[in-house]
Amino acid sequence: MKILVIGSGAREDAICKSLQISDSNDVFCAPGNSGMNLFGIKTVDLDEMNFEELSDFAINNKIDFTIVGPEKPLVAGIVDYFESKNLKIFGPNKSSACIEGSKSFTKKIMKNAGVPTAFYEEFTNFDLAYQSLLNLDFPIVIKADGLASGKGVYIVDDLTDGKKILQDLLLDHQFETKKVIIEEYLEGEEFSLMSFVSGNKFYPMPIAQDYKRAFDEDKGPNTGGMGAICPVANIGQDTIDSAYEKVLKPFINEMNNQGVDYIGILYAGLILTKDGVKVIEFNVRFGDPETEVVLPRLKSDLSDIILNLLNKKDISRIEWQDNGIDLGVFVASQGYPKQPLIEKDIGNLEQFKKYQYGINFASVKVQNESIISNGGRLYCVNSHGVNIKEAKKNIYEFLDKIDTRHVFYRKDIGKNAQKEDLCN
Repeated sequence: MKILVIGSGAREDAICKSLQISDSNDVFCAPGNSGMNLFGIKTVDLDEMNFEELSDFAINNKIDFTIVGPEKPLVAGIVDYFESKNLKIFGPNKSSACIEGSKSFTKKIMKNAGVPTAFYEEFTNFDLAYQSLLNLDFPIVIKADGLASGKGVYIVDDLTDGKKILQDLLLDHQFETKKVIIEEYLEGEEFSLMSFVSGNKFYPMPIAQDYKRAFDEDKGPNTGGMGAICPVANIGQDTIDSAYEKVLKPFINEMNNQGVDYIGILYAGLILTKDGVKVIEFNVRFGDPETEVVLPRLKSDLSDIILNLLNKKDISRIEWQDNGIDLGVFVASQGYPKQPLIEKDIGNLEQFKKYQYGINFASVKVQNESIISNGGRLYCVNSHGVNIKEAKKNIYEFLDKIDTRHVFYRKDIGKNAQKEDLCN
């Protein structure tokens, strides 16, 4: 099959590599990045928001189906556009993608479905939002209602910080924000549950845990994700089953009740609180960096799964590797997430080619014999190990040798995702 993957990051790199496991697949990535070419992925220099040129490429190259990685083209309606050209494309249409495009929209679906989540209020007016803060106990959470590339969520510890964030979002319109959600702060163990979805059927993947804060010990600003681990040993199967029954089933059923014919990936960001599982957020695509540690565990053919979903066929079974640990650590530019350094030499090509466990490239470009920074998160270093100790050893032996003048990475990814006895 000929398959087009839309996007340019480490998530799309991981999707392409999973598709390439089948020798019968010819995989293209648009626009991709030049780091992907080092490992045989064909990139196409087309912007992910140029729906006309992307669809023309799919038609002219007889693409069997397209997979959309990032949220932005989904929210903008790329699926609707491709379907208007009679092209198969995997992802939710524009109306369904509002689940990620509007936190307010999604909160209402959860409320109607009885899905457990944080208490919340919505505001478009700065003065009213600030008055609300005066009556709340901190910490609280403020979220931008819209797309913010994983950076529009703030845990607020006091009134001064809350006022500044509301000014940034509602007065200065950071992330083009016009509405904010103020909600209660949930305490507990967070985890990510992604599922393949078609209509009222869902096929869950192994759970993962990502690390959003920039620095060790969960300090610093929120990022798009500094690393992830799969599976998560300290989240028991009873908790996962509860998430299926109390979150996924009612949410998907409510979508169907509202006439939403959802096809694609549904990402549930969950937290295990003292009162049980609650939802932090829903997204409408593969998570990043979760995809980089979940898809390597897939034993079934990803292209067959997606084609069956697109054709509305039931899937009898999806096989996943059931032993060992998959770990991923992101290397980011100094200054990320606010002002990342770019155009810096961050390593020699041969150094990366020698790493045998897997690298997913994101905001990089290749010049001569060097990798050059081209954004915030640069690449995700992955490893599979019999336990977390082995997986970390593989990754950090490589990272300890890189030039860190222009980059940084966390050294504690997986710190709370595995029981200590599994590390020995």
